[in-house]
Amino acid sequence: MPKMKTKSAAKKRFKFTANGKVKVGAAGKRHGMIKRSTKFIRDTAGTMVLADCDAKIVKKYMPYNR
Repeated sequence: MPKMKTKSAAKKRFKFTANGKVKVGAAGKRHGMIKRSTKFIRDTAGTMVLADCDAKIVKKYMPYNR
């Protein structure tokens, strides 16, 4: 059987925690910070853990990173 390929877009965007959950950077921080509230910018700093239904999709894209 041939090896499964990892989606290269997924490996750039997602990392896995030790327990197998998916970490992702918060969305909405690339540009347009002037119109966003200070509270929004503060809350979206760092990374967050994806919900289980979304993590299931990402795990299909990255078969060897678990």
